[in-house]
Amino acid sequence: MDPQAHDARLPLLKIYNSLTRTKNDFIPVDSTGEVVTWYACGPAVYEDAHLGHAKNYVSTDIIRRIMRDYFGFRVKFVMNTTDIDDKIILQARRQHLLARFKHQHAEEETVSETVLAEVKAAFLQYVGKNLPSLPGDMNPESFAEEVNKAVTVEDLLLRAHIGTAQLAVEALQNPGTASEFFAKADDVLLPYLDALHGASIDPNNHQVYLELSQKFKRRFFEDMDALNVLPPDQLTRVTEYVRQIVDFLEKIVANGFGYATPGGSVYFDIDSFEKAGHIYSRLEPWNKNDPALLADGEGSLSKGASMKRSPNHFALWKASKPGEPAWDSPWGRGRPGLYIECSAMASEAIGKTMDIHSGGVDLRFPHHDNELAQSEAYWSTPDCHVQIRGLKMSKSLKNYTTIRSVLSEKDWTARSLRICFLLMPWQDGIEVTDELMKAVIGWEGKLNNFFLKSLDLSKHTRPNAEGQDIGVADQQLLKSLEKAKADVDNALCDSFNTSAVMRILSDLVTEVNSAEKLADETVLSLARWVTRIVTIFGLDPEGDLTNSERIGWSGLDIPAPAKPYIYPASQLRDKVRTLAIGSAVDHDAISKLADEATLATPTFIDTSEPYSQVLQEFRKNVKDLAAEKAPAKDLLVLCDQLRDVHLWNLAIYLEDRNSALPPLVRPLDRSLIEARAEQESLAIAKAKAKLEQKAKEAEKERELRERAKIDPVAMFKASEYKE
Repeated sequence: MDPQAHDARLPLLKIYNSLTRTKNDFIPVDSTGEVVTWYACGPAVYEDAHLGHAKNYVSTDIIRRIMRDYFGFRVKFVMNTTDIDDKIILQARRQHLLARFKHQHAEEETVSETVLAEVKAAFLQYVGKNLPSLPGDMNPESFAEEVNKAVTVEDLLLRAHIGTAQLAVEALQNPGTASEFFAKADDVLLPYLDALHGASIDPNNHQVYLELSQKFKRRFFEDMDALNVLPPDQLTRVTEYVRQIVDFLEKIVANGFGYATPGGSVYFDIDSFEKAGHIYSRLEPWNKNDPALLADGEGSLSKGASMKRSPNHFALWKASKPGEPAWDSPWGRGRPGLYIECSAMASEAIGKTMDIHSGGVDLRFPHHDNELAQSEAYWSTPDCHVQIRGLKMSKSLKNYTTIRSVLSEKDWTARSLRICFLLMPWQDGIEVTDELMKAVIGWEGKLNNFFLKSLDLSKHTRPNAEGQDIGVADQQLLKSLEKAKADVDNALCDSFNTSAVMRILSDLVTEVNSAEKLADETVLSLARWVTRIVTIFGLDPEGDLTNSERIGWSGLDIPAPAKPYIYPASQLRDKVRTLAIGSAVDHDAISKLADEATLATPTFIDTSEPYSQVLQEFRKNVKDLAAEKAPAKDLLVLCDQLRDVHLWNLAIYLEDRNSALPPLVRPLDRSLIEARAEQESLAIAKAKAKLEQKAKEAEKERELRERAKIDPVAMFKASEYKE
């Protein structure tokens, strides 16, 4: 389709293209303009996903949802998982050998001398490789002393190696049970056993490697589900596409862009590729001759001499060495190179051209540059080159904190992480500062408050709400809503500028909060539209875009087991406060209210106890104070304790309102917790300042008293003056 002739049916969408390093008009390859084909470079599954993966795949998910749910494209989303590569081979082989070693010694009641000797040898090998400044014949007992003499522990990797070796020393000095021993010795045993026995693994026993990759593939998609990331429409796995990869390579070789070596490997010939008029390293041309990146890209099992014609040529097919999995090919037994998988699988699943290719920015060179070259080499004809729009999702949160640990620690939720990514351009890195964290908490808290008030308004709609007059404030707000819709459209057409959309939503909510005497339907109309946008962004795992009346997102309600007890407690508290604030406290009426407060039959026996206990204790305390004819202030203090202590500790908050409406019963969120912490901090600082001021005043008074005791004649004497 001619990019200059824009189809009126299509949105005026521009997307930042990492190939051109600018924003280009987006026009799908599909002649109808309805279908968008997208290939996403998925993970190599040998360990748990970390925050860098979260940034990549959540950002991808946000754009995918916008394309589908806002712009209305039918997106065919294909993603791969790499289930065989150098890292997977090494990790799987090591784990297999360690499990075998443990099984061989499983019958031993204590840690045997044989095992201790193996671990000592493993320790020395580990230290020799990773801490070469230490003596090679060192005894484990002198490890700490030698480290203090020879090593400066500023380097994080060095510190990790020292920690691993120190754990092995502790295991050797105090073996304990077998499980305790191996928990400390595993990390030095893994490379040691692989060096001894790795080459003996049967190359046809692919299950050794698939057990590891299948485990972490399952855990990866569990993490993605926890982050509300949509599953791919089609998932490809390298081990299921080996035949297609071999076919793909044969054509690259036939086209003159690949060559086989006598050892059975196949390499991509960059020189022939460039001589044919192609451009190599289109994404990061400045890195095309970087030896460190080239070596890292070839994989950890590719060290040593090779028979390739040039140092910058890269492997398309690797002849398998002993202990590595192998498949048949025209060049001999081997396995796919690191980059070929995506080229072959994307071509198989999508075809000659695709609309979008996305992946981690840290893999632009050599991974995605090589992938692009392979695809061009495969489809190459005199007049045709593959056309791919590249999206590179930043992964600069890559501090290797796993997604599981982040979500389990409760500082971040799936929603707050997504808000964090939405607040920044999708192609940029993110440094999680205190300021950014505060912005995330503030934005989510503002939307929580807005949705809670809107939902409450829908439940307590004022009489004749539908017939309410539309005032000046309503008219102004409805104009602001239409402007916000236009601004959101412009922002999303501008390469999915979600950070601008987040500001637009925040400003609109602020305007609602500032307006007075609004008609209910005005507020509810805005709430429904805001709900639609945040649902499109994936901020509500329970979101339903088919329900145009929906308001809010999940998590705005208190737990179901709490409702039979907390609502009656709130109602009793509200009535007690009303009576206590009156001119004369009616203690009999208060006691009667406590008797009438409903005690529900527990539906959730295991989880309702703490909520039931709060209601029972509050009823009892109310009755006791009523019986004592307690003053109003004691009753009000009791009501405040229910709100500020007992319910707060159950993560529930009663928000008192200056109106005829009852308190709003809501779950605690981070913004409430942070606000209370700030208030408490200010109160402590104020009390401290007050004490310091009192101490200063007391000291001043003491000095004045001491001065008053001095004879006035002697007071002004000094050494340099005579009397």
